[in-house]
Amino acid sequence: MRHRKSGLKLNRTASHRDAMFRNMVTSLFKHQRIQTTDAKAKELRHWADHLVTLAKRGDLHARRQAMAIVREKKVVHKLFEEAQSRFKAIAGGYTRVVKLGRRAGDAAPISVIELVTPSADVGETKKKTVKAKATVPDKKAVEEKAAVEGKDADTATEAMPVEKEARKAVEPEERIEEQTGDQPAAEAATQETETNAVDDKKEVPEQSDEGPIPDTEKK
Repeated sequence: MRHRKSGLKLNRTASHRDAMFRNMVTSLFKHQRIQTTDAKAKELRHWADHLVTLAKRGDLHARRQAMAIVREKKVVHKLFEEAQSRFKAIAGGYTRVVKLGRRAGDAAPISVIELVTPSADVGETKKKTVKAKATVPDKKAVEEKAAVEGKDADTATEAMPVEKEARKAVEPEERIEEQTGDQPAAEAATQETETNAVDDKKEVPEQSDEGPIPDTEKK
């Protein structure tokens, strides 16, 4: 049984397979992308991810472990200089495999494997989502607020009849004051109308049934 034995043999011995992948991963970090078969590209991802993890660690021991795999020292130094700033926002998935089709001749499936260049907004979007999740209110707090608001509404509805009764008690007093304030003016108006009527009666001369009295009779 083939338990705890990951990886593909690819019809090669262990030494041949290791030498091939060491050459391929060196070419990948040197040229940023290479073209190979699907099976080799999928197996090469593990080698590339392991080297990027060592480069992100960045200490002397990690550099020596990377130099034991990569063939060229310049490629190792370049990888360790760029890895921390380039792959800081992501943790894994440093490569991308794109299928191209089949190769002419033996019809083998061909793919391109390349290094991923994550955008600078990845970390910011993650922080924003974390903040947004943190600001989401709890259900208990929402229920407590709703209960308090419901109590306030009940107290307000209970207070409404008392306020109406108080207003009804105040309104008759205001009306009485208005009526008492208007009484002196009404009395003065009635007195004026009575005096005017008396004056009119004095000015009008008396007339008999036969007609106006002549002046001779008056004398």
